[in-house]
This record gives sequence, C-alpha cells and structure tokens, in this order.
Amino acid sequence: MSNKKKYALLALAAVVLVFLIWFLIMIFGVYSEGVRAGVLDKFSKKGVIFKTWEGELRIGSEDRLNPQKFLFSVNENEKEVIQKLLDYNGKQVKLHYKQKYWVFPWQGESDYFIYKVELVK
Repeated sequence: MSNKKKYALLALAAVVLVFLIWFLIMIFGVYSEGVRAGVLDKFSKKGVIFKTWEGELRIGSEDRLNPQKFLFSVNENEKEVIQKLLDYNGKQVKLHYKQKYWVFPWQGESDYFIYKVELVK
C-alpha cells in the first residue's frame, strides 16, 4: 500500500472517529442541569406511536391568564419520579432536571428530563 493510501485511510478514520465522538456527546451528553419550582399543572402519558411521560409546570405567580410554562419529560424507567408526579398534580413542587442536546421521539417531546421531585410546603 502506498503512503498516499495510508494517509487517506488514516485521515478518513480520524474524521469518522471525530464524528462518532461528536454524535455520542450529542446523544448522551447533558447540556445543563438545574431546578425549577412551580405548580404542577399537567402530567400524563401520551403519544401515538411512542408513549412518553410529559408534564407541564406553571412557574411564577398564581396568574392563570399568562403563566410561564416549563414543559418536561420523564424517562419510563424513573418509576418513583412518575408516581410522585402523579400524586403531586396541582401542588407546588421543585423539579430537578437535566437538559439533553438531542432527544429521540421514543425518549420524550421535551429536552428537559426530570430525575428528582420534591414537594414544596
């Protein structure tokens, strides 16, 4: 094999490796983490092909005319979080989330994923 072919294959392998690393970061990487507090207005399992857990948190004042909404998803394997959200509907809660770069349709509609829920007293 000539040197040109070796360098071309090495360059191609490097490009594929960089693309693969970038792709894995976009799928599994976390863009941000944080906490949001408000009133849990809605939480349900929905979807036509892919059934996912989706929710809506009303943030800020008790103004129901112009509320600021925080839309979120919950992974199917977070059974304890799902049960708490079902129990706390209509109550003041604090949601701990991780924001993903990319989300596939079978994961959820939002790129914010809840991993912990606290009831605010």
